[in-house]
Order: sequence, then C-alpha cells, then structure tokens
Amino acid sequence: MQAFTRMKGVAVALMRANVDTDAIIPKQFLKSIKRSGFGVNLFDQWRYLDAGYPGQDASTRQPNPEFVLNEPRYTGAQVLITGENFGCGSSREHAVWALDDYGFRAIIAPGFADIFHNNSFKSGLLPIVLDQAIVNKLASECESSEGYQLDIDLNAQTVTTPDGDVYPFEVDSFRKHCLLNGFDDIELTLQQRFRIEEYEQARKQSAPWLFDTPV
Repeated sequence: MQAFTRMKGVAVALMRANVDTDAIIPKQFLKSIKRSGFGVNLFDQWRYLDAGYPGQDASTRQPNPEFVLNEPRYTGAQVLITGENFGCGSSREHAVWALDDYGFRAIIAPGFADIFHNNSFKSGLLPIVLDQAIVNKLASECESSEGYQLDIDLNAQTVTTPDGDVYPFEVDSFRKHCLLNGFDDIELTLQQRFRIEEYEQARKQSAPWLFDTPV
C-alpha cells in the first residue's frame, strides 16, 4: 500500500450528499479481481452520456461536459471535497479502489459511511472529516479559484488552503500509523513474520503429527 505522509494537490468539489458506492463504481464493473483498472469507470453514470460496459475503450465514449471531473481545470485532481455520508450503500471495496486508481489521495467530507471509511484506510486513501461549514467554504474556494490546491499533512493532521488557513482534523492513532508507513492488513501482519516463523517451528516440535504429510 502506498504510504501517505504529506501531499499538495488540486482539489475538486462534488457537493452531493449520500453519494453511494454504486454511483462511485457501478456494479457491472466489479468483475475484476484486481485492485487496478477501476479509475476509468469512477462515477461512470455521471461522467459519461452513454452506457458503459467492462473492458470498453473509454476514448470511444461520450463524456458528460456538465460533470465536474470532465472540466479540464480539474485534470489530475487528487483531493475530493464532497457531501455528507459519502460512500454509503454496499460494502464494495471497489469504490475505494476506483477513487485511488483515478488518482485521489484524500477525500474531505462532513462524514462518511462506516464501511467506506474503514475500507479507505485499508487501501491508502485518507478520509478527512471536517465541519459542514468548513467543507462548504473549501468547496466554494475551489469552485471560484482555478488550480486551487490543498496541502494535507497527515503527521500534523492539518489541511492548509492557498490563503494559509489551517484546519486540523482527527484521525485514529493506529490508522494514522498504518497510513504513514504504508501498512495494509497483510503488510502489517508481515511485520511479525519472524515471530510467526518462530511459532510455526516451535509448533512443529511440540506437535509434529499435525505436520505429517499424508501418504
């Protein structure tokens, strides 16, 4: 998992409440067992005027000129500013994978659906909860200022605007540790691999019959 320490990136505002996981990545695109390749179908039903299907060449599709991510000024955006209860609906991890694959590193909202919030940390995406008034202010500044960038420092737990306004945010200490070091569940477990190997060797000595290979 890619570590998150500090980043400064272009922000884009999608101020809709209750954006569910099927809107983030529609169900027909969930057939892949890989974590990559979902970004092209992020917000598919809003992003394109025609219906899409898995494996389709996105260059042949009709972009919706009224959808915010299709505006040239937001090309390469890494910070999404959005509404309350973002990521509600199903528990699909693909929603986080699609956002990450598109290029987003952080999402700022007044609140997130619980499962989406948990999935984000497990995939290296930083969900930041700020008061609704602050989120509205950031969205307004983003919409009125082309090239608007936010500086997000996980270690300091702050969001800094181009004007120098600093907004602190809360994050669980264990999740912060994992993000700063790029540890997902597997990588976190592998930090104890020597102890695991020691246990396995000791277990083979104390109960060798459990490890006998059947004839």
